[in-house]
Amino acid sequence: MNTTTPVQLGLRANWQQFTLLLLINAFVGAMVGLERTVVPLIASEEFGLASVSVTLSFIISFGVIKALANLFAGSNADRIGRKPLLIAGWLMGIPVPLIVIFAPTWEWVVFANALLGINQGLCWSTAIIMKIDLVGPVGRGRATGLNEFSGYVAMALSTITVGWVAAETALRPYPFYFGIAFALSGLILSVLFVRETRGHAQREAQLHAQAAEPTLSFWTVFRRVSWQDKRFFSLSQGGLVNNLNDVVIWGLLPLLAVSSGISIEQAAAIGSTYLGVWGIGQLVTGPLSDHIGRKPLITGGLWVTASGIVLLALTSSQWFWILAAATMGLGTAMVYPTFLAAMSDLAHPTWRASALGVYRLWRDSGYAVGAVVAGILADLFSIQTAVLTIAVLTFISGSVTALLLPETITRSVRKRETSEDKNRASEHVFIK
Repeated sequence: MNTTTPVQLGLRANWQQFTLLLLINAFVGAMVGLERTVVPLIASEEFGLASVSVTLSFIISFGVIKALANLFAGSNADRIGRKPLLIAGWLMGIPVPLIVIFAPTWEWVVFANALLGINQGLCWSTAIIMKIDLVGPVGRGRATGLNEFSGYVAMALSTITVGWVAAETALRPYPFYFGIAFALSGLILSVLFVRETRGHAQREAQLHAQAAEPTLSFWTVFRRVSWQDKRFFSLSQGGLVNNLNDVVIWGLLPLLAVSSGISIEQAAAIGSTYLGVWGIGQLVTGPLSDHIGRKPLITGGLWVTASGIVLLALTSSQWFWILAAATMGLGTAMVYPTFLAAMSDLAHPTWRASALGVYRLWRDSGYAVGAVVAGILADLFSIQTAVLTIAVLTFISGSVTALLLPETITRSVRKRETSEDKNRASEHVFIK
């Protein structure tokens, strides 16, 4: 007699696959850590690029391609499955460090970052969709917080390690040997051990209070998330501006720091402070959003980030820059997992993957928009002017969410979350 194990939702029921996906997402984040600090310096020191706009072209290629890869992953995750997309993303990531190592011209580095964008769009999108599939409606904030924690702490560790190796050796090739190991590890784990999670999303749809909602076409979802529904619009614009301000740390800070006489190691330490606070903070902010709601963290986080950017622009001391980076990291930790949880609250399970893909399209378009805006302003005026402009845009974005975004977590889900916490405490159950 054949028996089929019923699909179970929840973190405890799926902790092994969830933990595996956390490890894989750490490798995804570490791949981007290779790029931060070192690549802008390769542009100026090895290829002699003086224009900030041209230097930031690698972020533009990364942002545009990653945004489109997010859209592709979201629109196809239900059709062809999550795991095939994850594997395809890693296959695209393997050549990236090799191309940077051997690049004879800056255009090759820009091309490598386009491939990195595909890697990040497919792998990171798929990893978060799979984790949300596994946990179901309860504990989404915790799930997204853990996902972003694993990726951004790994990114921080990769950034500071690569910065140290570059300072001790050279900008190329040694720092990028790590990338080869990251990509191969992610690919092997994905092929051998990851299991498909579409069945979990289908199970949640059966239990969903709005399970009778008709299936929506992709373009219907695209319009709804992009502009038709003010709730989704507020989240999409907030995500775009949040990644727009990340360009400050990724693209502008290394140039600003080195021009001020700060070493590569010190610039990497400032950048890793931002990423470290961002990553670790999400362990708190993700679950916190399950209890106090999404809106306070989203609106407050954008305003906190704006204050950190202002501090970065108006000071020149390394220690004040570290404080500014930590403030930006805290603000980003407040919003990053919460945006994803809020999107998942609003989207029906039958079209949630597509909605997340559209949101991540707009969010990661922020890299390209930020690089263009920052590059033009820095070339015409100064890097400080570009940084202050981004601070103003971030404050305005927080104001938009304050006006348009209602609370997205339902009272019933919050009660179930509280009940689950009490049960865990009484049973003394720990995930090892």
